[in-house]
Amino acid sequence: MSRRWTKSARSLTWGAAVFGVFLLAANFTAAQTPSPALLVLEKSDNSLAIVDPASLQIVARVAAGPDPHEIVASADGKLAYISNYGGSDSTLNTISVIDLAARKALTPINLGALRSAHGLAFAGGKLYFTAETNKVVGCYDPATQSVDWVLGTGQDRTHMVAVSESLDRIVTSNVSSGTISIIERDFPPTRGFGPPPSSNGPQGSARPAGGPPSGGPPPGMGPPPSGPRKTWRVTNVPAGHGVEGFDVSPDGKEIWAANAQDATVTIIDATSKRVAQTLPIPLRGANRLKFTPDGKWVLISGLGAGAGSNLVVLDAATRKEVKQFNLGGGGGAAGILIVPDGSRAYVAVSGNDKVAVVDLKSLEVTGYVSTGKQPDGLAWVQ
Repeated sequence: MSRRWTKSARSLTWGAAVFGVFLLAANFTAAQTPSPALLVLEKSDNSLAIVDPASLQIVARVAAGPDPHEIVASADGKLAYISNYGGSDSTLNTISVIDLAARKALTPINLGALRSAHGLAFAGGKLYFTAETNKVVGCYDPATQSVDWVLGTGQDRTHMVAVSESLDRIVTSNVSSGTISIIERDFPPTRGFGPPPSSNGPQGSARPAGGPPSGGPPPGMGPPPSGPRKTWRVTNVPAGHGVEGFDVSPDGKEIWAANAQDATVTIIDATSKRVAQTLPIPLRGANRLKFTPDGKWVLISGLGAGAGSNLVVLDAATRKEVKQFNLGGGGGAAGILIVPDGSRAYVAVSGNDKVAVVDLKSLEVTGYVSTGKQPDGLAWVQ
């Protein structure tokens, strides 16, 4: 009897232990950030929602700091960076940092005198951002935890930013100036220091002992730098009133910019840096614009759509309208994210607290993600 009871107890104990292991494993699995994951900023809730694209369910929320507007993920998918905007004359000077695996906010980046961070891009292992109040583009190096480069545009409300993979071209939109800034790396010729004069110079004179050679650097300044000096050239191209959302075509040849107050799109030739064409669009308050990865279509969202369409698709080659969408929400639509394989787009329907999923093959809405208040900035993590 005693031995039977002992054996049964052991069986129960073993079973409970196994159940506990499975339960722990299930909880651990549930706690993981999905891969891939859709990141959604809920502006009015000051939060970041992490969404499983397969189920369209929010699996976690993390505090995003004050007035979050734009979001970008690091190349390795470990961190998300969120601009804390506050308006063009804001005193906010931070970019929030989120550990996506731990699902927690880290110490935010303090930008010091740079205020109203908005547009974000991650390239070359560094974080590029705009600071509207200061009318600049800046670069933050996560390795040194410091801002290592700042460049002024001289334009009002420098808002969104895109950086080329080669890191030699940066594009920004300047909302109040109605311009697109094309910032390119420039390599002006260096000023030669010249060789030292010969000891058989005029009248057989030689340079004084201890003095610098003629044309050389002053004492204490060392040798001239090797190679050309790196600098930047800024070209401000007129666009339209309230220009904000823009994108560079995948082949790098064109820049398309949406003009919120004009219901138009400005197409800029990236080589000549001149306006090639201005298109009317059936969309008020055009807010964001994105190319599909193959360069075939251009998606444009609008915040001032009211009861009408708040997303339009254009054919990039013919410049013709392909389709309009009414995604609902009196406040229109904002952020657009197209997945890397170009199969679908996510569009933040800010006025209706949801994100629409658009199949880019059928051009049909296939689902929605219910979110917190006023979804806007979107990012994708592999």
